[in-house]
Amino acid sequence: MVSAAGSAAAGERRNVSDAAGVIVLGACAVWSLITAAAQGGRPEGVLLAVLAVAAGYASGRILGAVLPVAAPCAGALAGLGLALAAAHTAPGPPTTASLGNTGATAALLALSNGAVCCAAWAARPPMLRLALRLSAVAIVVTAAALGSATGCAAGAGVVLCSLAAERLRRRALGLAGLALGAALVTGATWAIAGNALPRGLTASLEGLLTQHRVLLWHDALHLARQSPALGAGPGRYGELSPTVTQSLLPGTKPHSAPLQQAAEQGVVGVALLAAVFCWVLYALWCSPCPTPIALTAGAALTALSTIASVGNALSFTTVTAGAGLLAGLATAQPWADEEAADVLDTDERPWSDRPEA
Repeated sequence: MVSAAGSAAAGERRNVSDAAGVIVLGACAVWSLITAAAQGGRPEGVLLAVLAVAAGYASGRILGAVLPVAAPCAGALAGLGLALAAAHTAPGPPTTASLGNTGATAALLALSNGAVCCAAWAARPPMLRLALRLSAVAIVVTAAALGSATGCAAGAGVVLCSLAAERLRRRALGLAGLALGAALVTGATWAIAGNALPRGLTASLEGLLTQHRVLLWHDALHLARQSPALGAGPGRYGELSPTVTQSLLPGTKPHSAPLQQAAEQGVVGVALLAAVFCWVLYALWCSPCPTPIALTAGAALTALSTIASVGNALSFTTVTAGAGLLAGLATAQPWADEEAADVLDTDERPWSDRPEA
């Protein structure tokens, strides 16, 4: 029988994780209202994003417990459909596509890859598992066909991380590596915005990111320095950014979630955004799902954080809801596994089916 102490400890960790999620998401909503009251602005966008993450997470926990294979497959199919729709409705001329819905397309493709790879690990029949993995490869090919280099790279990275997760026995190491990768990308974004990189490297990155995007980042950092505590107020970046007001290109966002938080909600907003990501990784560490599922979801969500650091992905409700859904699916306890745990001793179960770190 499963150790009563071990089951109690795992249950306690999950309770702590759920409580932390409520506190962090609630703090994000409350802080947006505080900054809006103090500085002016429109907190509705932040409130909608918080609601989308919470609703997606709750739905994922429920659906993942009832349909551990079918639910991720359905989510992946929905994400792929939304990505295809977004790719064909990007506003503006092709030269501005990188500043439009392309970030959302890449994010949805990465989340779809994560969902189908999680379904593959949850599937029992070998042929079904192989078919799902081939579906993940097909999503990567679709991203390439759509011309989304970011989506193709992110999807391929998720697939490779999912395959490599089988050999990693302790998920804490894998999740720590994902957190480090996300921190490095965010740090590089801030360094570019603050002109802290060597001139030659900055010039090459500007060619990749476009000079317009880098100017948007400069404006965001300038606004953050003007009011580091409260920011300029949620939703006010577009009216205060010289680059936005003087440009003919569409969009009123800085195309970087951390820099937008810093500009509009100050250092506390940035800390809360980081806290949401850390909470998701902690929830995956506490997840009763097999380690490969937790690491696969973590890789997809890290890919999303990377895209959001240099793009506008989190401005789309479909992306934030999809991120919450994937996190919920990867932290759900399938009812069949819960019943089997009552008759299967922990030491006799394969390492990949143990809910340990």
